[in-house]
Amino acid sequence: MGAIRRSLVMIITLSIFTGLVYPLAMTGLAQAVFPSRANGSIIIKDGVPVGSALIGQAFTDARYFSSRPSAGGNDAANSGGTNYGGTSAKLQQQVSEKAAAVREVNGWEANRDVPSVLVTNSSSGLDPHLTPEAAYCQVERIAKARGLSIGQVRDLVTEHIEKADLGVVGEDRVNVLKLNLALDKLQQNQ
Repeated sequence: MGAIRRSLVMIITLSIFTGLVYPLAMTGLAQAVFPSRANGSIIIKDGVPVGSALIGQAFTDARYFSSRPSAGGNDAANSGGTNYGGTSAKLQQQVSEKAAAVREVNGWEANRDVPSVLVTNSSSGLDPHLTPEAAYCQVERIAKARGLSIGQVRDLVTEHIEKADLGVVGEDRVNVLKLNLALDKLQQNQ
């Protein structure tokens, strides 16, 4: 009977600790140290939530910077990439089709190189960032579509480059939602 009692006490103790105490402690620590991220990094425009800085959105209007493709359609409930390997014929076909679409949207010649992040899915399917190169290559299209100078749009991209974390973790990147919101603001101020 003593072993059963000890087992039950251990189960109850561990259940309380791992199911209540630990999650509450981690939530409290996250709220104290990283409150914005702990609450989803929601971006507010004119008092209305427009998205999260942590989850990519699809931008298809020629007046906006295009996001990275998503296997799950930028739906957080459907995140994940594909399981295609680098030698997969289906992956190569998808990349070719996406590259042709990027060239067409931007008015590029058929043999122009397209940055890989504009034609390949991120592993989560929710990546909110582009490389600076992928943002810069869209500048002409956006400037033309909005009636802005190429220099204005290029400078906006430069202002929105986020450096690698701690200078070494990851790579420089541009948050597409933040950049597109800044683009709207720039045009409103014209």
